[in-house]
Amino acid sequence: MRWRFWRRELERSGYPLSLQGLLETFQYQGWTYGAGLVPSLTEKAEQIGDNWAGYVGQAFKGNAVVFACMQRRASVFSEARFQWRQMRNGRPGDLFGDPELAVVETPWPNGTTGDLLSRMIQDVDLAGNSFTIRQQGSPPVLRRLRPDLVDIVLAGDYVGDPFARIVGYQYWPEGRNSSTPPEVFDVRQVAHFIDTPDPAARYRGMSWLTPIVTEIMADTQATRHKLRFFENGATPSTVISLGGVQTQEALDRWVQRFKEGNEGTDNAYKTLFLGEGADVKVVGGDLRQLDFKQTQGAGETRIAAAAGVPPVIVGLSEGLQAATYSNYGQARRSFADGTLRPLWRKAAAALETILVVPGGAHLWYDDRDIAFCREDVKDAAEAGQIDAATIVSLVNGGFEPRTVIDAVSSGDKKRLKHTGLVSVQLQPPGTTAPPAATNGKGNPNTVPTPA
Repeated sequence: MRWRFWRRELERSGYPLSLQGLLETFQYQGWTYGAGLVPSLTEKAEQIGDNWAGYVGQAFKGNAVVFACMQRRASVFSEARFQWRQMRNGRPGDLFGDPELAVVETPWPNGTTGDLLSRMIQDVDLAGNSFTIRQQGSPPVLRRLRPDLVDIVLAGDYVGDPFARIVGYQYWPEGRNSSTPPEVFDVRQVAHFIDTPDPAARYRGMSWLTPIVTEIMADTQATRHKLRFFENGATPSTVISLGGVQTQEALDRWVQRFKEGNEGTDNAYKTLFLGEGADVKVVGGDLRQLDFKQTQGAGETRIAAAAGVPPVIVGLSEGLQAATYSNYGQARRSFADGTLRPLWRKAAAALETILVVPGGAHLWYDDRDIAFCREDVKDAAEAGQIDAATIVSLVNGGFEPRTVIDAVSSGDKKRLKHTGLVSVQLQPPGTTAPPAATNGKGNPNTVPTPA
Protein backbone atom coordinates (compact mmCIF):
# COMPACT_ATOMS: atom_id res chain seq x y z
CA MET A 1 0.00 0.00 0.00
CA ARG A 2 2.71 2.44 0.95
CA TRP A 3 4.70 1.60 -2.18
CA ARG A 4 1.70 2.23 -4.40
CA PHE A 5 1.25 5.61 -2.73
CA TRP A 6 4.73 6.76 -3.66
CA ARG A 7 4.47 5.33 -7.17
CA ARG A 8 1.21 7.17 -7.72
CA GLU A 9 2.79 10.50 -6.77
CA LEU A 10 5.66 9.99 -9.21
CA GLU A 11 3.63 8.83 -12.17
CA ARG A 12 0.93 11.53 -11.97
CA SER A 13 2.94 14.64 -12.66
CA GLY A 14 -0.26 16.67 -12.94
CA TYR A 15 -1.40 15.79 -9.44
CA PRO A 16 -2.90 18.93 -7.85
CA LEU A 17 -0.82 18.53 -4.68
CA SER A 18 2.91 18.64 -4.28
CA LEU A 19 4.86 15.99 -2.40
CA GLN A 20 4.61 18.20 0.68
CA GLY A 21 0.83 18.37 0.24
CA LEU A 22 0.56 14.63 -0.20
CA LEU A 23 2.49 14.04 3.00
CA GLU A 24 0.17 16.40 4.85
CA THR A 25 -2.84 14.24 3.90
CA PHE A 26 -1.27 10.79 4.28
CA GLN A 27 -1.92 8.52 7.26
CA TYR A 28 -0.95 4.89 7.63
CA GLN A 29 -0.81 2.51 10.61
CA GLY A 30 -0.83 5.29 13.15
CA TRP A 31 1.74 7.47 11.48
CA THR A 32 0.47 10.92 10.50
CA TYR A 33 2.30 13.02 7.93
CA GLY A 34 0.31 16.18 8.51
CA ALA A 35 0.58 19.37 10.53
CA GLY A 36 3.31 17.68 12.56
CA LEU A 37 5.35 16.93 9.45
CA VAL A 38 8.72 17.86 10.84
CA PRO A 39 8.59 15.94 14.15
CA SER A 40 6.87 12.91 12.64
CA LEU A 41 9.51 12.57 9.94
CA THR A 42 12.38 13.33 12.27
CA GLU A 43 11.41 10.48 14.55
CA LYS A 44 12.03 8.08 11.68
CA ALA A 45 15.06 9.71 10.07
CA GLU A 46 18.79 9.10 9.96
CA GLN A 47 20.57 12.40 10.47
CA ILE A 48 23.83 13.05 8.65
CA GLY A 49 27.03 14.70 9.76
CA ASP A 50 26.92 15.38 13.50
CA ASN A 51 30.69 15.92 13.27
CA TRP A 52 30.62 17.88 10.00
CA ALA A 53 31.84 21.18 11.46
CA GLY A 54 34.60 19.44 13.41
CA TYR A 55 35.81 17.45 10.42
CA VAL A 56 35.83 20.56 8.21
CA GLY A 57 37.55 22.85 10.70
CA GLN A 58 39.91 20.53 12.54
CA ALA A 59 40.65 17.84 9.95
CA PHE A 60 40.35 19.28 6.42
CA LYS A 61 41.38 22.85 7.28
CA GLY A 62 43.44 22.09 10.37
CA ASN A 63 45.57 19.05 9.48
CA ALA A 64 48.01 19.04 6.58
CA VAL A 65 48.03 15.23 6.16
CA VAL A 66 44.23 14.97 5.94
CA PHE A 67 44.15 17.90 3.52
CA ALA A 68 46.81 16.30 1.30
CA CYS A 69 45.00 12.94 1.23
CA MET A 70 41.63 14.50 0.41
CA GLN A 71 43.12 16.73 -2.28
CA ARG A 72 44.90 13.83 -3.95
CA ARG A 73 41.69 11.78 -3.94
CA ALA A 74 39.72 14.70 -5.39
CA SER A 75 42.32 15.72 -7.97
CA VAL A 76 42.25 12.33 -9.68
CA PHE A 77 38.60 11.47 -8.98
CA SER A 78 37.42 14.67 -10.67
CA GLU A 79 39.21 13.80 -13.94
CA ALA A 80 36.70 11.13 -15.02
CA ARG A 81 33.88 11.62 -17.53
CA PHE A 82 30.52 9.88 -17.67
CA GLN A 83 29.27 7.82 -20.60
CA TRP A 84 26.56 5.26 -21.19
CA ARG A 85 27.78 1.68 -21.43
CA GLN A 86 25.97 -0.98 -23.41
CA MET A 87 25.05 -4.28 -21.79
CA ARG A 88 24.92 -7.27 -24.15
CA ASN A 89 24.04 -10.70 -22.75
CA GLY A 90 25.08 -9.55 -19.30
CA ARG A 91 28.48 -8.34 -20.47
CA PRO A 92 29.59 -4.71 -20.88
CA GLY A 93 29.86 -3.31 -24.39
CA ASP A 94 30.86 -0.03 -25.98
CA LEU A 95 30.69 3.41 -24.40
CA PHE A 96 28.52 6.05 -26.04
CA GLY A 97 27.00 9.44 -25.29
CA ASP A 98 23.71 11.21 -25.86
CA PRO A 99 22.15 14.62 -25.06
CA GLU A 100 20.93 13.39 -21.66
CA LEU A 101 24.51 13.44 -20.37
CA ALA A 102 24.63 17.22 -20.80
CA VAL A 103 23.21 17.61 -17.28
CA VAL A 104 26.32 15.96 -15.75
CA GLU A 105 28.68 17.63 -18.21
CA THR A 106 27.35 21.08 -17.24
CA PRO A 107 25.68 20.46 -13.86
CA TRP A 108 25.17 24.18 -13.13
CA PRO A 109 26.06 27.44 -14.89
CA ASN A 110 29.81 27.52 -15.55
CA GLY A 111 30.11 24.14 -13.85
CA THR A 112 31.84 21.03 -15.23
CA THR A 113 31.86 17.33 -14.52
CA GLY A 114 35.07 17.89 -12.57
CA ASP A 115 33.33 20.44 -10.33
CA LEU A 116 30.49 18.00 -9.68
CA LEU A 117 32.83 15.13 -8.84
CA SER A 118 35.00 17.34 -6.61
CA ARG A 119 31.96 18.28 -4.53
CA MET A 120 30.72 14.71 -4.37
CA ILE A 121 34.00 13.23 -3.15
CA GLN A 122 34.56 16.07 -0.68
CA ASP A 123 31.14 15.51 0.91
CA VAL A 124 31.72 11.75 1.07
CA ASP A 125 35.13 12.27 2.70
CA LEU A 126 33.83 14.67 5.34
CA ALA A 127 30.28 13.42 5.99
CA GLY A 128 30.24 9.96 4.46
CA ASN A 129 27.36 11.00 2.19
CA SER A 130 26.80 13.11 -0.91
CA PHE A 131 23.33 14.29 -1.99
CA THR A 132 22.60 15.74 -5.43
CA ILE A 133 19.18 16.60 -6.79
CA ARG A 134 18.06 17.40 -10.33
CA GLN A 135 16.06 20.59 -10.79
CA GLN A 136 13.92 20.83 -13.89
CA GLY A 137 14.46 23.76 -16.19
CA SER A 138 15.77 24.64 -19.60
CA PRO A 139 18.34 23.26 -19.39
CA PRO A 140 17.99 21.17 -16.21
CA VAL A 141 20.64 21.70 -13.53
CA LEU A 142 21.98 19.74 -10.58
CA ARG A 143 22.01 21.05 -7.04
CA ARG A 144 24.25 19.88 -4.25
CA LEU A 145 22.71 19.52 -0.77
CA ARG A 146 24.94 20.14 2.22
CA PRO A 147 25.10 16.66 3.74
CA ASP A 148 24.90 17.56 7.42
CA LEU A 149 21.53 19.25 6.80
CA VAL A 150 19.90 16.23 5.12
CA ASP A 151 17.79 13.59 6.86
CA ILE A 152 17.02 10.21 5.31
CA VAL A 153 13.30 9.63 5.88
CA LEU A 154 12.34 6.03 6.63
CA ALA A 155 8.95 4.31 6.62
CA GLY A 156 8.28 1.15 8.60
CA ASP A 157 5.63 -0.55 10.65
CA TYR A 158 7.05 0.72 13.94
CA VAL A 159 9.86 2.82 15.36
CA GLY A 160 13.13 0.96 14.93
CA ASP A 161 11.74 -1.36 12.27
CA PRO A 162 14.86 -3.09 10.83
CA PHE A 163 13.09 -3.46 7.47
CA ALA A 164 12.20 0.22 7.16
CA ARG A 165 12.65 1.58 3.64
CA ILE A 166 13.77 4.98 2.36
CA VAL A 167 10.73 6.99 1.29
CA GLY A 168 12.37 10.37 0.84
CA TYR A 169 14.82 12.98 2.02
CA GLN A 170 14.30 16.23 3.88
CA TYR A 171 16.72 19.13 3.61
CA TRP A 172 17.03 22.00 6.11
CA PRO A 173 18.57 24.83 4.05
CA GLU A 174 18.58 27.25 7.01
CA GLY A 175 19.50 24.65 9.65
CA ARG A 176 17.43 22.32 11.80
CA ASN A 177 16.82 24.97 14.45
CA SER A 178 15.45 27.46 11.92
CA SER A 179 11.75 28.27 11.60
CA THR A 180 12.07 27.63 7.86
CA PRO A 181 10.43 24.26 7.06
CA PRO A 182 12.54 21.61 5.35
CA GLU A 183 12.41 20.83 1.67
CA VAL A 184 11.11 17.31 1.04
CA PHE A 185 12.30 15.19 -1.90
CA ASP A 186 11.17 11.86 -3.17
CA VAL A 187 13.71 9.06 -3.13
CA ARG A 188 13.94 9.13 -6.95
CA GLN A 189 14.84 12.81 -6.99
CA VAL A 190 18.08 12.40 -5.03
CA ALA A 191 21.39 10.88 -6.09
CA HIS A 192 22.72 9.50 -2.78
CA PHE A 193 26.41 8.62 -3.08
CA ILE A 194 28.27 6.83 -0.27
CA ASP A 195 31.54 4.94 -0.07
CA THR A 196 31.56 3.12 3.28
CA PRO A 197 28.19 2.18 4.84
CA ASP A 198 27.76 3.12 8.49
CA PRO A 199 27.26 -0.16 10.40
CA ALA A 200 25.12 1.66 12.97
CA ALA A 201 22.61 2.84 10.32
CA ARG A 202 20.61 1.30 7.50
CA TYR A 203 21.30 3.65 4.60
CA ARG A 204 23.73 6.26 5.90
CA GLY A 205 27.38 6.35 4.91
CA MET A 206 30.38 6.87 7.21
CA SER A 207 33.34 9.18 6.68
CA TRP A 208 36.77 7.56 6.53
CA LEU A 209 37.85 10.20 9.06
CA THR A 210 35.68 8.70 11.81
CA PRO A 211 37.95 5.77 12.78
CA ILE A 212 41.11 7.91 12.81
CA VAL A 213 40.00 10.89 14.87
CA THR A 214 42.58 10.06 17.54
CA GLU A 215 45.30 9.74 14.88
CA ILE A 216 44.39 13.17 13.52
CA MET A 217 44.47 14.64 17.03
CA ALA A 218 47.85 13.03 17.73
CA ASP A 219 49.31 14.31 14.45
CA THR A 220 48.01 17.81 15.15
CA GLN A 221 49.47 17.75 18.65
CA ALA A 222 52.80 16.52 17.29
CA THR A 223 52.89 19.45 14.90
CA ARG A 224 52.07 21.82 17.74
CA HIS A 225 54.81 20.23 19.83
CA LYS A 226 57.30 20.89 17.04
CA LEU A 227 56.10 24.49 16.77
CA ARG A 228 56.39 25.05 20.52
CA PHE A 229 59.88 23.57 20.43
CA PHE A 230 60.99 26.28 18.01
CA GLU A 231 58.98 29.00 19.74
CA ASN A 232 60.87 28.23 22.94
CA GLY A 233 64.25 28.70 21.34
CA ALA A 234 64.68 25.25 19.77
CA THR A 235 65.80 23.90 23.15
CA PRO A 236 64.39 21.19 25.40
CA SER A 237 62.51 21.98 28.59
CA THR A 238 64.65 23.27 31.43
CA VAL A 239 64.35 23.81 35.20
CA ILE A 240 66.20 26.71 36.79
CA SER A 241 66.86 26.74 40.54
CA LEU A 242 67.38 30.15 42.18
CA GLY A 243 69.19 30.23 45.45
CA GLY A 244 69.28 33.97 46.12
CA VAL A 245 65.63 34.90 45.55
CA GLN A 246 63.77 35.45 48.81
CA THR A 247 60.32 36.85 47.92
CA GLN A 248 57.61 35.91 45.39
CA GLU A 249 57.73 39.41 43.91
CA ALA A 250 61.45 39.12 43.28
CA LEU A 251 61.00 35.66 41.76
CA ASP A 252 58.31 36.94 39.39
CA ARG A 253 60.50 39.83 38.25
CA TRP A 254 63.42 37.46 37.63
CA VAL A 255 61.28 35.00 35.64
CA GLN A 256 59.83 37.79 33.51
CA ARG A 257 63.25 39.19 32.68
CA PHE A 258 64.57 35.68 31.93
CA LYS A 259 61.71 34.91 29.49
CA GLU A 260 62.11 38.22 27.69
CA GLY A 261 65.80 37.64 27.16
CA ASN A 262 65.93 33.91 26.41
CA GLU A 263 62.66 32.46 25.11
CA GLY A 264 61.45 32.53 21.51
CA THR A 265 63.08 31.83 18.17
CA ASP A 266 64.72 35.27 18.11
CA ASN A 267 66.71 34.30 21.20
CA ALA A 268 67.67 30.81 20.07
CA TYR A 269 71.28 29.73 20.60
CA LYS A 270 72.17 32.84 22.62
CA THR A 271 74.57 32.46 25.50
CA LEU A 272 72.74 32.04 28.81
CA PHE A 273 74.01 34.12 31.75
CA LEU A 274 72.75 33.44 35.27
CA GLY A 275 73.37 35.09 38.57
CA GLU A 276 75.12 33.54 41.53
CA GLY A 277 73.20 30.61 43.03
CA ALA A 278 71.20 29.79 39.87
CA ASP A 279 71.38 26.27 38.44
CA VAL A 280 70.00 25.00 35.09
CA LYS A 281 68.89 21.39 34.49
CA VAL A 282 67.48 19.84 31.29
CA VAL A 283 64.32 17.81 32.01
CA GLY A 284 63.29 16.94 28.45
CA GLY A 285 64.78 15.67 25.22
CA ASP A 286 65.28 17.28 21.86
CA LEU A 287 63.45 16.11 18.72
CA ARG A 288 66.15 13.53 17.94
CA GLN A 289 65.89 12.01 21.42
CA LEU A 290 62.12 11.85 21.11
CA ASP A 291 62.48 10.03 17.74
CA PHE A 292 60.04 12.65 16.54
CA LYS A 293 60.19 11.88 12.82
CA GLN A 294 59.38 8.21 13.27
CA THR A 295 56.61 8.92 15.75
CA GLN A 296 54.86 11.47 13.53
CA GLY A 297 55.55 9.51 10.34
CA ALA A 298 53.76 6.42 11.67
CA GLY A 299 50.64 8.47 12.35
CA GLU A 300 50.75 10.01 8.88
CA THR A 301 50.89 6.54 7.32
CA ARG A 302 47.82 5.38 9.24
CA ILE A 303 45.89 8.45 8.07
CA ALA A 304 46.88 7.75 4.46
CA ALA A 305 45.87 4.10 4.84
CA ALA A 306 42.39 5.09 6.02
CA ALA A 307 42.08 7.40 3.00
CA GLY A 308 43.06 4.59 0.64
CA VAL A 309 46.01 6.59 -0.69
CA PRO A 310 49.51 5.06 -0.64
CA PRO A 311 51.89 7.32 1.33
CA VAL A 312 54.25 7.69 -1.64
CA ILE A 313 51.38 9.08 -3.75
CA VAL A 314 50.68 11.77 -1.14
CA GLY A 315 54.38 12.52 -0.65
CA LEU A 316 54.59 11.54 3.02
CA SER A 317 58.01 10.98 4.56
CA GLU A 318 57.69 7.24 5.24
CA GLY A 319 56.44 6.62 1.72
CA LEU A 320 59.27 8.64 0.17
CA GLN A 321 61.91 6.72 2.12
CA ALA A 322 60.83 3.48 0.44
CA ALA A 323 59.93 5.04 -2.92
CA THR A 324 61.52 4.15 -6.21
CA TYR A 325 60.26 4.65 -9.73
CA SER A 326 59.18 1.01 -9.92
CA ASN A 327 57.12 0.80 -6.73
CA TYR A 328 55.63 4.25 -7.39
CA GLY A 329 53.98 2.69 -10.43
CA GLN A 330 52.69 -0.16 -8.27
CA ALA A 331 51.34 2.32 -5.73
CA ARG A 332 49.66 4.29 -8.50
CA ARG A 333 47.92 1.18 -9.81
CA SER A 334 46.86 0.20 -6.28
CA PHE A 335 45.36 3.65 -5.73
CA ALA A 336 43.55 3.62 -9.07
CA ASP A 337 42.26 0.03 -8.90
CA GLY A 338 41.55 -0.22 -5.17
CA THR A 339 40.27 3.28 -4.38
CA LEU A 340 39.32 5.36 -7.41
CA ARG A 341 37.54 2.87 -9.65
CA PRO A 342 35.18 1.62 -6.91
CA LEU A 343 34.39 5.27 -6.11
CA TRP A 344 33.68 6.07 -9.78
CA ARG A 345 31.43 3.03 -10.06
CA LYS A 346 29.41 4.02 -6.99
CA ALA A 347 29.16 7.66 -8.13
CA ALA A 348 27.89 6.57 -11.56
CA ALA A 349 25.29 4.28 -9.96
CA ALA A 350 24.10 7.12 -7.72
CA LEU A 351 23.80 9.69 -10.52
CA GLU A 352 22.02 7.18 -12.75
CA THR A 353 18.93 7.42 -10.50
CA ILE A 354 18.27 11.03 -11.58
CA LEU A 355 18.97 10.54 -15.31
CA VAL A 356 16.90 9.13 -18.16
CA VAL A 357 18.75 5.90 -18.94
CA PRO A 358 18.73 4.52 -22.51
CA GLY A 359 17.48 0.97 -22.93
CA GLY A 360 20.07 -1.74 -22.58
CA ALA A 361 22.65 0.57 -21.01
CA HIS A 362 23.74 2.04 -17.70
CA LEU A 363 25.84 4.99 -16.56
CA TRP A 364 29.56 4.34 -16.42
CA TYR A 365 32.80 6.29 -16.07
CA ASP A 366 35.37 6.89 -18.79
CA ASP A 367 38.94 7.02 -17.48
CA ARG A 368 40.75 6.60 -20.80
CA ASP A 369 41.89 10.24 -20.91
CA ILE A 370 43.18 10.36 -17.31
CA ALA A 371 46.98 10.50 -17.41
CA PHE A 372 47.28 9.19 -13.85
CA CYS A 373 45.47 5.97 -14.74
CA ARG A 374 47.33 5.18 -17.95
CA GLU A 375 49.44 2.07 -17.83
CA ASP A 376 53.16 2.34 -18.49
CA VAL A 377 54.08 2.51 -22.17
CA LYS A 378 55.88 -0.83 -22.01
CA ASP A 379 52.91 -2.60 -20.42
CA ALA A 380 50.50 -1.06 -22.91
CA ALA A 381 52.71 -2.14 -25.83
CA GLU A 382 52.93 -5.70 -24.51
CA ALA A 383 49.14 -5.85 -24.04
CA GLY A 384 48.66 -4.57 -27.60
CA GLN A 385 50.99 -7.23 -28.99
CA ILE A 386 49.10 -9.98 -27.19
CA ASP A 387 45.75 -8.69 -28.51
CA ALA A 388 47.13 -8.44 -32.05
CA ALA A 389 48.46 -12.01 -31.92
CA THR A 390 45.10 -13.24 -30.63
CA ILE A 391 43.23 -11.46 -33.43
CA VAL A 392 45.50 -12.93 -36.11
CA SER A 393 45.17 -16.42 -34.66
CA LEU A 394 41.38 -16.28 -34.51
CA VAL A 395 41.00 -14.82 -38.01
CA ASN A 396 43.31 -17.52 -39.41
CA GLY A 397 41.19 -20.05 -37.56
CA GLY A 398 38.15 -19.08 -39.62
CA PHE A 399 36.32 -16.57 -37.37
CA GLU A 400 34.74 -13.45 -38.81
CA PRO A 401 37.20 -10.53 -38.38
CA ARG A 402 34.51 -8.16 -37.11
CA THR A 403 33.42 -10.55 -34.35
CA VAL A 404 37.05 -11.28 -33.48
CA ILE A 405 37.76 -7.61 -32.78
CA ASP A 406 34.54 -7.31 -30.77
CA ALA A 407 35.34 -10.40 -28.68
CA VAL A 408 38.96 -9.41 -27.98
CA SER A 409 38.09 -5.83 -27.01
CA SER A 410 35.26 -6.93 -24.68
CA GLY A 411 36.81 -10.13 -23.36
CA ASP A 412 33.66 -12.08 -24.23
CA LYS A 413 34.51 -15.07 -26.43
CA LYS A 414 30.80 -15.84 -26.91
CA ARG A 415 30.67 -13.03 -29.45
CA LEU A 416 32.86 -14.97 -31.89
CA LYS A 417 31.17 -16.24 -35.06
CA HIS A 418 32.81 -18.81 -37.33
CA THR A 419 32.74 -18.55 -41.11
CA GLY A 420 32.53 -22.32 -41.56
CA LEU A 421 35.81 -22.19 -43.47
CA VAL A 422 39.00 -23.85 -42.33
CA SER A 423 42.70 -23.83 -43.27
CA VAL A 424 44.82 -20.80 -43.91
CA GLN A 425 43.14 -20.11 -47.27
CA LEU A 426 39.68 -20.29 -45.69
CA GLN A 427 38.30 -22.46 -48.50
CA PRO A 428 35.60 -25.08 -48.06
CA PRO A 429 37.05 -28.62 -47.71
CA GLY A 430 37.46 -30.44 -51.06
CA THR A 431 37.49 -27.31 -53.18
CA THR A 432 40.36 -25.96 -55.20
CA ALA A 433 41.29 -22.37 -55.86
CA PRO A 434 40.07 -21.00 -59.20
CA PRO A 435 42.78 -20.66 -61.88
CA ALA A 436 44.49 -17.33 -62.07
CA ALA A 437 43.36 -15.04 -64.83
CA THR A 438 45.81 -14.67 -67.67
CA ASN A 439 46.22 -12.30 -70.58
CA GLY A 440 46.16 -15.10 -73.15
CA LYS A 441 49.94 -15.32 -73.33
CA GLY A 442 50.52 -17.25 -70.13
CA ASN A 443 51.24 -14.17 -67.97
CA PRO A 444 48.82 -14.04 -65.08
CA ASN A 445 47.37 -10.83 -63.66
CA THR A 446 48.39 -8.70 -66.61
CA VAL A 447 46.31 -6.83 -69.11
CA PRO A 448 47.06 -7.39 -72.86
CA THR A 449 48.76 -4.43 -74.41
CA PRO A 450 46.71 -3.05 -77.29
CA ALA A 451 48.36 -3.15 -80.75
